[in-house]
Amino acid sequence: MDRPSDKNAYHADHTALLLRCYEERIGEPLIASDDPKGVYEAPFAILSHDTSTDPILTYGNLASQRLWNISWEELTQMPSRLTAEPGHRDQRAAMFEEMRETGAIRNYEGVRIAKSGQRFRIRNATIWTLTDQTGKKVGEAATFKEYTLL
Repeated sequence: MDRPSDKNAYHADHTALLLRCYEERIGEPLIASDDPKGVYEAPFAILSHDTSTDPILTYGNLASQRLWNISWEELTQMPSRLTAEPGHRDQRAAMFEEMRETGAIRNYEGVRIAKSGQRFRIRNATIWTLTDQTGKKVGEAATFKEYTLL
């Protein structure tokens, strides 16, 4: 998948999926607009991954790319588990198991690591399930505004 741009309408279909599922599960909009460019340029992290056995990131807006110090091309080829250090992956996996039971969780906190090795703690993250129009699960997504460099 190419980097979001005017040429591909900022991946409007995927952005619509993120926004629809967030609002269905959380009960409020993720952002004030449904503009795909606005989602890509939002000042907070928005990411998603697919449903493969070792899920691969399928989306990461500019804020996510900057925080993880990674390009769109690298991000969309990376297993999402690699966003966390090995010692924190069990906690991350447990959070996803909890989220899968309810479709969403809020107020998640955990330590993540950028490509550069910079560690940071995310706080008050929301994680939710992505489903297509038939209800079939197609991925999972996360967003957060709060983080602290460690």
